[in-house]
Amino acid sequence: MKRYDCLVIGSGPGGQKAAIQAAKLGKKVAIIERSPYIGGAGLHTGTLPSKTLRETALFLTGFKQRAVFGFQFTLGREVTLTELMYKKTEVIRKQMEVIIDQFNRNNVEIIYGDASFVDGHTLLVKGRTGAGEEITSDFIIIATGSRPARPSDIPFDSEYVYDSDTILRLDAIPRSLTIVGGGIIGCEYACIFASLGVSVNLVERKERLLVFADEEIVNSLIYWMRHSGVTLRLKEEVVKIATDGERVATHLKSGKLILSEKLLYTMGRVGNTDSLNLDAVGIKAGERGLLKVDNGFRTVVPHIYAIGDVIGFPSLASTSMEQGRRAVCHAFEKEGLTCEIAGHLPFGIYTIPEISMAGETEDSLSEKRVAYETGCAYFHEVARGQITGDVHGMLKLLFDRDTRRLLGVHIIGEKASELIHIGQAVLNFGGPIDYFKDVVFNYPTLSEAYKEAALNGLNKL
Repeated sequence: MKRYDCLVIGSGPGGQKAAIQAAKLGKKVAIIERSPYIGGAGLHTGTLPSKTLRETALFLTGFKQRAVFGFQFTLGREVTLTELMYKKTEVIRKQMEVIIDQFNRNNVEIIYGDASFVDGHTLLVKGRTGAGEEITSDFIIIATGSRPARPSDIPFDSEYVYDSDTILRLDAIPRSLTIVGGGIIGCEYACIFASLGVSVNLVERKERLLVFADEEIVNSLIYWMRHSGVTLRLKEEVVKIATDGERVATHLKSGKLILSEKLLYTMGRVGNTDSLNLDAVGIKAGERGLLKVDNGFRTVVPHIYAIGDVIGFPSLASTSMEQGRRAVCHAFEKEGLTCEIAGHLPFGIYTIPEISMAGETEDSLSEKRVAYETGCAYFHEVARGQITGDVHGMLKLLFDRDTRRLLGVHIIGEKASELIHIGQAVLNFGGPIDYFKDVVFNYPTLSEAYKEAALNGLNKL
């Protein structure tokens, strides 16, 4: 029986960083992947494919060029989904090469097969042939990720009704698409397909989209979604979905009927824990297959850790990577790291235009009864915004009226997910909004919006 210091189940972003960190500490480590390819959902069906598809759509449709040069561009039907997916395939292939090279350089062994627990230190790994091999380890890290929820009453068929994994297998651009679920995934795909000229209906049972984000920023996004042809059905509940061999009929509780060529269902995700035989070690998965961990990422079994999407919120590739590193450091008592990641996490929502945020929202500050003020800047006020054509972007700063300490940053527009890190750094060090007033930014850049927003906010005091 092979013995390791650390075994990692799952090769997604969290599993990768966990395995490499263990190797950097001089441990004998192996990573187990049940798919034929390394990378997990983040590489093959989630983060990278959808973001690559977004950028490809923006390029092929001339979306960005329209704003810069002022001309209209209509996507011809000759642009097929095969063309859109080519760049996605190239990105995935190159990233797989990078990951495998990192594993090779750090002596991380890759074991392909389905892993399940035999006991607290032993895993049974069954390969594609069905043959099984038992391997043992001092520490085991569960990084199995999640998959789209597929309720039994939804007629998934990969021809008319899709989830966020199977939608990437579309063979042609549909003329119409219904999306059920107004969360991050639903909003991102609504924007992508609308940019391709698809008639999109987005159904959400809540009163507003992206309830965790700044309301003013979301309202701006909603304006541009409607402007690009997305029909929003808010406060609507789906009661039945049916196909007739030609189109999908979506029946709403209000009596409305939506007909479309295709449907994308994006209501929730489920942790990949059902095949791990957790009962053998006394671990119980919670709602939607998620695992509970303590502040060191340990499950109820101290030497078995869990990280990433399988432990729930925030379910971001970025946080999963850091969780993987911290779990290994905790297991081998290095750096004294815990689950409490220091500072404010950045969120990136890759809609069109994209949104990013860090820190508090106006709603959260109001609930805490914090006396705050806002400072806003619009990209049309900075030269780079005019140059790039992104004159509709906005940056908002939230800060304490008394101490001037920065409390939150919210951005919509080009490069929002990049710009957010400037504000995140000041948030993490408890800096005042005066930092942006006094610092010199390159000119012309979108970063100048921080100075404009700071001056706008300070002028209100």
